[in-house]
Formats: sequence, structure tokens, C-alpha cells
Amino acid sequence: MPSAAGEPSIGGGLGDQVYNRLLGERIIFLGQPVDDDIANKITAQLLLLASDPDKDIYLYINSPGGSITAGMAIYDTMQYIKNDVVTIAMGLAASMGQFLLSAGTPASASRCRTPRS
Repeated sequence: MPSAAGEPSIGGGLGDQVYNRLLGERIIFLGQPVDDDIANKITAQLLLLASDPDKDIYLYINSPGGSITAGMAIYDTMQYIKNDVVTIAMGLAASMGQFLLSAGTPASASRCRTPRS
């Protein structure tokens, strides 16, 4: 299983364990500016989790935005897979981060934010 996107380095491999556990719970975390590297990781994770089309995928976003073309790769994958992608803003979701937030499954409970976002 690939490690989660945007994972910080938390000495001793703990970061890998945390992000792999999140991915096992069908949670993807975007916690940095959107660039080609992170877009490739998130796209791969979405495709991996899409192998079970009956379960929702949760995309947590804390991003100041970034590359339009990289963000569109994530967006296109979100639209391509059959799963509902529930998007949640936490912290900052600006520019491409906001665009990806609004690209979540269009149900009122599927696009939300934390209280201070």
C-alpha cells in the first residue's frame, strides 16, 4: 500500500505508520501546496481505494493551493472513480485547495469544513 500524500517526517518511521493507517481507513490527506509530486501520490491513492467502489473516500484538505495542472489531475481522478469522495477542509483551503474541496461529491454532507477553516 502506498504511503499517504504529504506525509511529514516524524522520526522512526512513525509518520509512515500514521499515514498508512489513515489510508487503510480510506482517508487521504492533502497537507501541502498542490504540485506534480503530491498530485501523483493522491491520484495513485484514489485509484487504489477505488478498487472497492461501494465505500466512500475521505479527502482532508489543508492547502494554500498550487499548480492548476497538478490539481486538475486530482480533480479528473475524483470525477473518474465511482466512489463518493467526501472532502473536508481543515485549516486552509485556498485556490486549488478550495477547488478540490468543491469537487467533492455534491451532497450537502459530503463537502464540509472544520469550525475554524
